[in-house]
Amino acid sequence: MKKIAFIFPGQGSQSIGMGKDFFENSEIAKEMISKASERLGINFEELLFEENDNIGKTEFTQPAILLVSSIANAIFKEKCNVQPEFVLGHSLGEFSALVAAGAIDYLDAIELVHRRGLFMTEACSGAGAGMMALVGLDDVTVESICIEQQDAGKKVWPANYNMDGQLVLAGLKADLESLVDTFKEAGAKRAIVLDMSVASHCELLTSAVENLRPYLDEYLKDEFSPIISNVTAEAYSTKDEAIELLSKQLTSPVKYKQSVAANADSVDMFIEFGNGIVLKGLNRKICKGTPTLNVSDSVSLEKVLGELND
Repeated sequence: MKKIAFIFPGQGSQSIGMGKDFFENSEIAKEMISKASERLGINFEELLFEENDNIGKTEFTQPAILLVSSIANAIFKEKCNVQPEFVLGHSLGEFSALVAAGAIDYLDAIELVHRRGLFMTEACSGAGAGMMALVGLDDVTVESICIEQQDAGKKVWPANYNMDGQLVLAGLKADLESLVDTFKEAGAKRAIVLDMSVASHCELLTSAVENLRPYLDEYLKDEFSPIISNVTAEAYSTKDEAIELLSKQLTSPVKYKQSVAANADSVDMFIEFGNGIVLKGLNRKICKGTPTLNVSDSVSLEKVLGELND
C-alpha cells in the first residue's frame, strides 16, 4: 500500500469556474455547494461559476477555495479508501486540511474561514497593507534585509516560504514599494508588489488573532488525524494544539517548503485537492523524488485513481 499525503492550496489558487466539473458530475458536489450556500447566505454557484468581483475579496475567496478543495477530497474519499499519513495545507489550505483530517465539519470550516477573511480585512483596513513576491533570492538575504528595514522603522516581514528562491513578503505597501530596488540590487530577479489590500502572516494581523480564537474553540474537535503545521512544519493532532498554532498562523510566516521537505521522505506521493496545480508546481522544485498528483476535476480524479490502482 502506497503511503500518501493530502495537500491543499491557499489563497491565490482561485479562478472563476473552479469546481464546476465536479458540480456537473457529482451529487456530492451539488449537495455540498447547496448546504454551504444555505449556511453562509452566499450563492456559491454564482460565486464560483459566474464572473463577479467577490471572488477576489478575502472573506469570499477563503470559503470558496476551502469548499472546492473539500468537494474534491470528499469525492475522492467516496471512490478510494486511502488514509493519508498526514495532511498539509498552504496558508488557508491548512483549514481544508483540518476538514480532511476530521478536525472540523466542512460547513463549520466554511463559516470559520469566512469570518477569518473578515477579521483579516478588518485588521488591515486603512493600514495601507500589501504583499510582495520575490524571486531569485535566498532566505537568509531576504531575512537580513527585512531585519535591517524593521530596525529602520519599516513594517516588512517574510510571509510565505514557497520554495527556494521564491518568497512572499507582507507589510505596509508603501514600505514594500520602497524596497523594490533594494531587493533587486541584492540579486532578486523579480520584486513585484502584489495587487492585495491584506497583509497575510505578519504582525499587522494581530487584532485578528483574538477574534478568531473563540470560533476555533467552538468548532474544532478534540482529536484528529495528523496535520502538518504551517508555523512549525511539525505534526499536531489535538484541539489545544490547533487553537494555538492556527492563531499563531495569522501572524507567522507559512513554512510550506520546510513542511514538505521535512516530511516528504515519509510518503510515496502527495495528492493536491482543489483548483489548479499550484502546490504540485512548488513540490516539483522542493522534493523532486516524491511525485505530486492532483484532483481538480473528474479527469484528474480518474487519473489519480488509476495511479493508485497500478
